[in-house]
Amino acid sequence: MNYQSTSSSNRLHIAIFGCRNSGKSTLMNAIIGQEVSVVSDVAGTTTDVVSKAMELQGVGPTLIIDTPGFDDDDWMLGEKRRLQTSKALEKSDMALLMCSTSNLEIESEWANRFNDKNIPFIPIVNVKPGISDIGGYVKTIINAIGKIPVVVNASKLENIEQLRLAILEAIPQDFDRHSITGSLVSENDTVILVMPQDAQAPKGRLIMPQVQTLRELMDKKAIALCCTPESLQQTLDLMTDPPKLIITDSQVFGLVYPLTPKESMLTSFSVLMAGYKGDIRKFIEGASAIDRLTESSRVLIAEACAHAPASEDIGRVKIPILLRKRVGQNLSIDFVSGSDFPMDLTIYDLIIHCGACMFNRKYVINRLDQAVMQRVPMTNYGVVIAYLNGIIDKIVY
Repeated sequence: MNYQSTSSSNRLHIAIFGCRNSGKSTLMNAIIGQEVSVVSDVAGTTTDVVSKAMELQGVGPTLIIDTPGFDDDDWMLGEKRRLQTSKALEKSDMALLMCSTSNLEIESEWANRFNDKNIPFIPIVNVKPGISDIGGYVKTIINAIGKIPVVVNASKLENIEQLRLAILEAIPQDFDRHSITGSLVSENDTVILVMPQDAQAPKGRLIMPQVQTLRELMDKKAIALCCTPESLQQTLDLMTDPPKLIITDSQVFGLVYPLTPKESMLTSFSVLMAGYKGDIRKFIEGASAIDRLTESSRVLIAEACAHAPASEDIGRVKIPILLRKRVGQNLSIDFVSGSDFPMDLTIYDLIIHCGACMFNRKYVINRLDQAVMQRVPMTNYGVVIAYLNGIIDKIVY
């Protein structure tokens, strides 16, 4: 598959952090091999997160991210820029930390943040005019950070290959070892994909979880059959043997479950994405909080992508209807989308997250960890719908 067709959510996210004018943008351009970030001697040139998809030799599809300086003290926008840098941290699978002896205190603080979040990081010394004693410079950084930095000259493209090898060595061991369908499907297994074509379905194309799942089934050399809920029975009637697995859109669990042969397993795209992007067992445990909700409870529904909700929107329309039917019409429900996610979650009794096909796994896990630390149960669209339909123990994941 061409690397350009790989979605950002499935790429290794490598973010470059450092103080203003530390050479972050120059390093990004050096790694990518083209000028993507604006480079200037003026401190604070990078005022927003800049990202670029690329194929890094030996590593695979990556997303290189340039961040604003974490020492940005602009009186008007500095705090907002530092917040963007902190948000980039939440999505980072790996960090490149630009180091200098004049900012060791704040760099050491960020090194501790990387360690606390289990983010592998590589300290980097970018050689600039004025740095004469490189050996002494490096030794000072080792004493402060606790790791040997990679020495580069980004503007002259020197030692970028050494940095690439360091990145290759530092890739998290569990990265890209996750599978959407896991052990549920093997070669030659028959799988039916049930995909509604309603007002929510994008015209002329499939949604990302459907595309990614279909592609994985093809890679596994499984036999994939696609149909709508209305044609599921006809599809089953055409088959000699029942399918190994039926994967449906969660919102039609109620229609698909009664038609599922007893020999077949049943799941949904959203449930599979919950395991692919996050921790499915914690999401299933979180769904049990539904039984404790009352009309005075407060629920947060979080969407990964920002969009204008359709009349049949699963997150903003269908799930709220199901919840209020179960709990009561006065149940309070808030919505957030994209990178908006409250720091304080304690005001909520339950968080319901979408399948997060637009987010990388690291970002979803960080959100889940945040909820766990604040003792707020968190679950997923598909898990909630299965729970409310009374079939949570009938689905596989």
